[in-house]
Amino acid sequence: MTTRLPAACLAALALLATSAALAGARQDAQVFMAPDAGERKFQQEWGYADAVVSGDLVTLSGVVAGVRPGETDLRAAYTRAFERLGGVLQRAGVSWDDVVDITSFHTDLTTQMPAIVAVKNQFIKPPFPTWTAIQVSRLIPDNGITEIKIVARKVRSER
Repeated sequence: MTTRLPAACLAALALLATSAALAGARQDAQVFMAPDAGERKFQQEWGYADAVVSGDLVTLSGVVAGVRPGETDLRAAYTRAFERLGGVLQRAGVSWDDVVDITSFHTDLTTQMPAIVAVKNQFIKPPFPTWTAIQVSRLIPDNGITEIKIVARKVRSER
């Protein structure tokens, strides 16, 4: 009996250590889901959030710019995407001035860059954040031309 008690204690400690390891940064973070019930249901099924705020770090999921049927000006798709990103930034308590990094995934870098730069520069003013633009073969949904991912930092208040 005395040999089983230490083994049971060790097993319990191992279980506690495992569950503590699973309680990561998101457990204490603010998680922002889509305000629209249909979008939120999709996010829950696919397992992602609009944004996560952990400490002063604000990370947004990618937003896909998609061209609507009959649309030929890519700027319209980018404007919708940047407006949506702006709404998520606002809900997370930051603004475009707090953005420190942009990553964009393009299905055709050469033709898309002039349009995304024109729209981005309407929302983001100097000093500019870092930006990495990556060519990809396709996006979801099928009409997606570019996915834009944003990282921002909350400004710490003076104490």
